[in-house]
Amino acid sequence: MSSNGRDEVGELLEKRRSKTEERIKELQAKLLDAEKLCGDKACVYATGSFGRREASQHSDLDIFIVGEGTIEQPALDPLDEILVKADLIDATRAMKIRDFSGGGEYLKHYTVDELIGALGTPEDDASNTFTARLLLLLESSPLLGEQVYHRITKKVIAAYWKDYEDHKHDFMPAFLANDILRMWRTFCVNYEAFTQTDPPEKKAKRKLKNYKLKHSRLLTCYSGLLYLMAVFVHNKTVSPTDAVKMINLTPTQRLEWLRSQPHLKPAHPTIERLIARYEEFLGHTDEPEEQLVERFLDKAQYGVFFKTASDMGDAILETLDAIGQGNRFRRVVIV
Repeated sequence: MSSNGRDEVGELLEKRRSKTEERIKELQAKLLDAEKLCGDKACVYATGSFGRREASQHSDLDIFIVGEGTIEQPALDPLDEILVKADLIDATRAMKIRDFSGGGEYLKHYTVDELIGALGTPEDDASNTFTARLLLLLESSPLLGEQVYHRITKKVIAAYWKDYEDHKHDFMPAFLANDILRMWRTFCVNYEAFTQTDPPEKKAKRKLKNYKLKHSRLLTCYSGLLYLMAVFVHNKTVSPTDAVKMINLTPTQRLEWLRSQPHLKPAHPTIERLIARYEEFLGHTDEPEEQLVERFLDKAQYGVFFKTASDMGDAILETLDAIGQGNRFRRVVIV
């Protein structure tokens, strides 16, 4: 199988990737002190549109701080942690990126032990380690401490691939697949929890969030599942190295990789449709949130957006069917 499959993409997506890389480099140049503080013991990774390398000028910066060491003795000193956060706040303000949401409430430092130790426990959701871990695997990009970032991702993968040595010729990453599905359903539940009796403007904001959910969040989750399924169908197993390759690709790059695989030719038309629909989504959301909310207050415009979101979901399902073709990995995803 080809290792990357980065074929030509649409002009808008290519432009977003290039611009995001430029902005990340600019941000890193303002974070030299934070880079030194993280050193060889902690990393900061971006998720959201920066992690997916498709940020617009209106995008927020979503980040997680993860260090090595243990829960009792984190490698990143608490005072250094404060200085890293201060540097991040100063740098984003200097670049006129909106302040971190919740007054920095989610700027929390985790250890890799926390990400792995909470896996499969009730505390996983409450402590936000579930989100930090899944977004690390599905849509992250290292901002600081790149070597630590790669070590941490390998440790997280190892936690999901515990039984690999005993099943290396037929290993199916069902545990990770189920967690990815849980992540998608958590996104959906969080949206539904706030849609009952809101005033019009708040409802329009919820509709906008739903529109983004059915594009970026859907693709984040299902591009990972499609990639893993394609590897399993072809190799009859999925190795930790395969998982690393998946993590190193953004959600849209995974689609391009799938499109480049000759044995997946029956799925190519729907993959093309997914890429085209996603690029339309990026174009439709390239405005300040206030303007987007105004557009979503218009029922006719929202009807058009809703149709494209529905088509995105249909294309995901068709691609699952085309790649899975009755394979037992597809059964794990569906049932």
